[in-house]
Amino acid sequence: MNVVITGASGGIGLAFVKQYSLRGDKVFAICRKANAELAQLDVTIIDKMDITKAANISQIVQQLKGIHIDILINNAGLLNNESLDSLINDPLSARNEINSQFQVNALAPLLLSSSLIAQMDSHSKIIFITSRMGSIDDNTSGGYYGYRMSKAALNAGAKSLAVDLEPRKIAVGIFHPGYVITKMTRFTGDMTAEESVSGLIRQIDTLTLENSAHFYHSNGEKLPW
Repeated sequence: MNVVITGASGGIGLAFVKQYSLRGDKVFAICRKANAELAQLDVTIIDKMDITKAANISQIVQQLKGIHIDILINNAGLLNNESLDSLINDPLSARNEINSQFQVNALAPLLLSSSLIAQMDSHSKIIFITSRMGSIDDNTSGGYYGYRMSKAALNAGAKSLAVDLEPRKIAVGIFHPGYVITKMTRFTGDMTAEESVSGLIRQIDTLTLENSAHFYHSNGEKLPW
């Protein structure tokens, strides 16, 4: 299979690259800046890409031209923590941080996916790595305004995309990776990236049109919206 992965140079993205490559799949690793660990893998690296920029999305499409995409994994993400105090005391900075998260977490994955649909068929799958922090029903602790809002927007966009792609028989996965020990979480969490991705790949393998656009944890638990 041909697997395209964004945010591929570290954390969950790099674990995806390693595990799919180990399975013998052809991996296309998209990232802002490749590192030595990624460079040593037998994968195709599409480097210096900022998926919030239309020109870079066009470059990605061009570099993947003629490649049939079996799985697209939208993994790149951004996490900031805007508290109520920051919204009150520094609204301009909070506005900029929230907007950045919307661009990276919600809009860019949707636009990249729509740009690559022409290279997919009825066996293809589009995956969005979201967060249970985007669940409105599950929010009992507040804070993280931009991250929560952007992930809720991502979930909504992914659901619409799934409905629109159903006639083409392209399934859409909306998956929470768990609380993963990565740079994004400041290396706190309750599972490694490798453990999380093992679970996520199991969910991707079992993704069909029947369970398309449902909101799942990497462990298979169905999550509330």
